[in-house]
Amino acid sequence: MKVEARDVVVSLSGRPVLTGVDLEVRSGEVLGLLGPNGSGKSTLLRTIYRAIRPDGGAVEVGGLDVWSSTTREVARRCAVLTQDHATEVELSVLDLVLLGRIPHRTLLRRSDRDDEALARECLDRVDAAHLENRMLPTLSGGERQRVLLARALAQQPKVLLLDEPTNHLDIAHQLELLSLVRRLGVTAVIALHDLTLAAAYCDRLALLDQGRLVAAGPPEEVLTPDRVRDVYGVACDVLVHPRTGRLLLALDLAASPAKESTA
Repeated sequence: MKVEARDVVVSLSGRPVLTGVDLEVRSGEVLGLLGPNGSGKSTLLRTIYRAIRPDGGAVEVGGLDVWSSTTREVARRCAVLTQDHATEVELSVLDLVLLGRIPHRTLLRRSDRDDEALARECLDRVDAAHLENRMLPTLSGGERQRVLLARALAQQPKVLLLDEPTNHLDIAHQLELLSLVRRLGVTAVIALHDLTLAAAYCDRLALLDQGRLVAAGPPEEVLTPDRVRDVYGVACDVLVHPRTGRLLLALDLAASPAKESTA
């Protein structure tokens, strides 16, 4: 399912955050959303899943204008894994994952055996089946992240939106999570800070800087040494992995210029 943002403009507290962003995410592809802190990555994701209404422009998911549709209609197409989530809610892991079924239930229908079977399947897919009976506040950061991904999968989305999903995960689980996202076969937009991980697991990359889209395309076209230096203020060499052929970024902090502050 395709995602389109056309000329999206967002200001928060009178400060421009996104300025005329045009982005197309092709059906079935994994797109990495990159940029420094404050570049607008999270804000762009939030315009897609109806958390921040843009001041101008349009956002469509599968041809559906998300801001002319209901939250339930959008939730049947899009699932979200955000950075901000409650950690002290007294819910069991299974009950939390079952919340992902809400967009597909009527007001009067409670979870049934089919829902529970699907929730357990989703937990198993993220290597968290053993956590089913644990309470959310007892989980580690990495465990919680996997459980929240299972909840997103329980929505059976056509589009998956992930905002820094590898936070709190050790390197093994970072790789497992991104590999899982690739295997799902759904359209995925992933905001990431790790450029090498983005190049390894994403079909295309979109690079934001100060609220503007400065580049979009295959990793080798987006992550050039000049562009990384200009956007991140870091010098690097772009190498090729000898076995996978994927890009590797070797950062040279000693040679990195200090990027001018935009505060």
